[in-house]
Amino acid sequence: MKKDIPFFEVPRVNSVQHMLLESARKYANKLALEDLNDTPIPKVTYGSLLENVLRFGAALRNLGIQERDHVAVIGENRVQWAMSYLTLMSFNFVVVPVDKNLGVNEILNILHESEATSVIFTETYEPMFREKRASMKHLKHYISMDAKTQADGFYSMTELINKSPGIDQSKLPAINPDDLAVIIFTSGTLGRAKGVMLSQKNIAANLMDMVSMFMIHPEDRFLSVLPIHHTYECTCGMLCPLYAGASVHYARSLKTIVDDLQKVKATMLLAVPLLYDKMFKAIYRGIKEKKLVGAIIRPMIKATEVLEKIGWKSSKKVVFKEIHHKFGGSIRCFIAGGAAPDPLVAKGLREFGFNFVQGYGLTETSPILTLNRLSNFKDNAAGLPLPHVQIKIGSPNPEGIGEVYAKAPSVMLGYYKNEKATKDTFDGEWFKTGDVGYIDEDGFLHISGRKKNVIISKSGENVFPEEIEDVLNRSPFILESMVYGEKSEKEGEVIAAQIVVDAEAFIELSESKGVQITPELINEVIDGEIRKVNREFPIYKQIKSFRVRDEEFQKTTTQKIKRFTVDTAE
Repeated sequence: MKKDIPFFEVPRVNSVQHMLLESARKYANKLALEDLNDTPIPKVTYGSLLENVLRFGAALRNLGIQERDHVAVIGENRVQWAMSYLTLMSFNFVVVPVDKNLGVNEILNILHESEATSVIFTETYEPMFREKRASMKHLKHYISMDAKTQADGFYSMTELINKSPGIDQSKLPAINPDDLAVIIFTSGTLGRAKGVMLSQKNIAANLMDMVSMFMIHPEDRFLSVLPIHHTYECTCGMLCPLYAGASVHYARSLKTIVDDLQKVKATMLLAVPLLYDKMFKAIYRGIKEKKLVGAIIRPMIKATEVLEKIGWKSSKKVVFKEIHHKFGGSIRCFIAGGAAPDPLVAKGLREFGFNFVQGYGLTETSPILTLNRLSNFKDNAAGLPLPHVQIKIGSPNPEGIGEVYAKAPSVMLGYYKNEKATKDTFDGEWFKTGDVGYIDEDGFLHISGRKKNVIISKSGENVFPEEIEDVLNRSPFILESMVYGEKSEKEGEVIAAQIVVDAEAFIELSESKGVQITPELINEVIDGEIRKVNREFPIYKQIKSFRVRDEEFQKTTTQKIKRFTVDTAE
């Protein structure tokens, strides 16, 4: 284990506005953002990005939008979404990013709770806004990313930009980095919406800390696939590359990721563990189909490890060039966030020559708190604290496990107009993450699970469902799972699981064995898989009952299961 690796020196910025101005000065003629779909503004260099920001911001001012007004942005990932965000930051407005996958009621509630006076949107949402306009009297301006001209009080973003004289960058408003800059609602449910307040200082601090641990180069090309409204993708997948002079390319869809990786020859991909799990299973499925290759894959991996030890660092990329070519041939690193990845998937991808790192954080921390490094990592850990982040374990048990507390310049200002929630989530200056974990002897943070999800066994032991789910999901026959506590008359609370099966694996089983897929076959196979999993755990963590689901679980935008929506009653 390498220790005390120095941090990289990075440019100092005090706000997102400052970051944009510096990058435009350094990388004026370099590509900054590109849409792989056909859109009104498909690509911009750093210079033209700043010019569009100056024009759009001046146009918003002319509409009557005042500094510190709250402006919502909703839509699919694209250049104009990023441009809108950067404009609002640069002109001292407050950004309200809205989850594009929310229902109508949730969207309307967030617009109400955030006190947004204007909204910038893609054409998907225009019918809704026209229909609900009468009930949203607080919204004064509707700005479409797709409309070509102004009509019936709805403005065209491109027309506003094209007709605006813009302003000189020296005339941009002064930014107080400590002021509220963005409100992110992590839930849109009526009466339950909770808006995380971040400042430009919060975000700038996180940018500098992240890049000082994980260097991004101007030559890097990021493929953006996660929803851009989410702080993980917004900060790490959009602002970080722009801070470092790299380019961001917006994927056409989740179904086209492999083709899009090849098209842009991406060097970086930020994704959630579920995507990497599917990628890894697909790699091994392909290997399995080539029986000769499958038989020698382990010796090939061992051989490349020997070659790396004697100095041939690129041996894995040469030996496994077919796999690398599938992902564009230029991947420098896969980055996982949003949830803990399976350590075996991380190790497996690394065995094929892909760098793989994971980080940990929350919306409330802008978001990253800890990060593994390319040259100092543990696949089963959430990483080391960023340079200006302090981590401690609150009220640890004898094994050192307790709630993870954090103190950092990236920690939120609080929850919007919710003093009680803000007070409840802080212990003095320390932010209580709600996650449970421990810090090992090398300073790496390990996350055991969410405090609210813990199951108390009959023996009084804490069981974290995430730990069991990680092992369950390694089965080729299990697409996803959710572990929970179930009441038992004899044993109190026991471990139960709901399973979504992998249809592709069962079809392959049916064709290779000549058997018909029936509910009985599915239950028999899953029962066998659960027995295998149970052998890996002490008795108090073993699954006592399971149920096969017909539908996949509802998930958040970072592909975490919405546990509260799952019916666990018999």
